[in-house]
Amino acid sequence: MKTRVLSGLIMLPLCLFVILGGRVLMFACFAIGIMGVREFFNGFKSMNIKPAYTAAYISTLALYGINLFTTELGWYMLWFFGSVLASLLYLFKIEERKLEDAMATITGIFYVVFFSFHVTLVEQTGEYSSLVWLIFLTAFGTDIMAYFTGFAIGKHKLCPSISPKKTIEGSVGGILGSVALCALFGYFVFPRLMMHCIIMGILGGIVSQFGDLTASIFKRKMGIKDYGNLIPGHGGILDRFDSVLFTAPLIYYYITLVL
Repeated sequence: MKTRVLSGLIMLPLCLFVILGGRVLMFACFAIGIMGVREFFNGFKSMNIKPAYTAAYISTLALYGINLFTTELGWYMLWFFGSVLASLLYLFKIEERKLEDAMATITGIFYVVFFSFHVTLVEQTGEYSSLVWLIFLTAFGTDIMAYFTGFAIGKHKLCPSISPKKTIEGSVGGILGSVALCALFGYFVFPRLMMHCIIMGILGGIVSQFGDLTASIFKRKMGIKDYGNLIPGHGGILDRFDSVLFTAPLIYYYITLVL
């Protein structure tokens, strides 16, 4: 527990990127995308699957490059097409590569790079840009409260075949923690949207755990404990941001489709 708490404190300076916002936050998201997809691809080594690192790096650079210069949907659709095309062209050395190599490449680009890119998109929603905090409040709030609630009163296993230590009590505690933090945020920062903040807290608390469990499934199939060892007690970048990969798109699409 001590290691986990200390690691959580180490992550606090990352709040500075959110406070500064703009290009600083964009650069941070870009760096997380690059490091995250690299960790994700490294996990496939034990399975003898060889994703296209270069294609993923170029795809990440192109995505953020597009965002710097335009908001036209057509350019993003072109990015989608180009990313899939590059992943499939990777198979043209048919004697050296397998279908799994291309599939892993596509999965990494969209699961890690594109999902995390939504943090930048939320920060660019104009009057709703401050709701970018809800991405992290739901993700980290759920994780922390689920851990301590499960540690204190957890008895019934949630998904023992995926993550043996997670409990139903911890899951409920995590959702309540997410709701409480988002409600406080709404009350003090965005009073007129307080009810929406609570709704996003509920949805984020649920989706956050889906993100965590999805990452656990990948690691179990890959035969690894952590994606990396960059952060003591938490593994790599992807181990810490696995929940954010799901909460960021949720908050963005709630803003664009509901608000």
